[in-house]
Amino acid sequence: MSGYQTIADLPKRLAVFPLGGALLFPRMQLPLNIFEPRYLNMIDDAMSGDRLIAMVQPLTDHENRTAPRLARVAGLGRITSYSETDDGRYLITLTGLCRARIVDELGLPKPYRTVSADYADYAADFAPDDGAETIDREGLLGALDRFVRRNGYQADWNAAQAAPMEMLVNALCAACPFALAEKQALLEAPDLAARADLLGRLLDLNSGGAAQGDSIQ
Repeated sequence: MSGYQTIADLPKRLAVFPLGGALLFPRMQLPLNIFEPRYLNMIDDAMSGDRLIAMVQPLTDHENRTAPRLARVAGLGRITSYSETDDGRYLITLTGLCRARIVDELGLPKPYRTVSADYADYAADFAPDDGAETIDREGLLGALDRFVRRNGYQADWNAAQAAPMEMLVNALCAACPFALAEKQALLEAPDLAARADLLGRLLDLNSGGAAQGDSIQ
């Protein structure tokens, strides 16, 4: 994470990559296959600068597919691996630093979108496993078991039992095929314990174990 230890180290202006369903949490790694010209340009600029990219979910209630409205909280990451393919694509890995609240979109002369960002709510994102000791692993895995059996999925139970709690919770949040609003609620949960609690409720909600009127907030 060289140079990025607190929110004071982070820039106020960010390039954003809108991608529905793609969540980036602190310390999580997200592989990406970049092929659109505007995002190839974004990666070129990032590699020649601070290597930072913010992953953000587009909102689906907007008709403009080329510039949809953006969710207000994004996951900021640093490019930690990079390679080029023979057909001109970039294969990169983002490693999460912290979350960022989007303040405003900037009208910079770039082919990709840029925003101003604030990190005041997410200073604790730099503390690994914050709140992990309060999470009920067996309860969470029980909810996962009900979810995978109901929906016909499979899970690596040995890996789930052995994984550090932060890695387990964030990996499940990223991998489970929840609705965009549910994914965004997971990203915006205040801390790891709150995220795990919401994750368990969403697993039950999506396996028929909770009332349809239950809130995801």
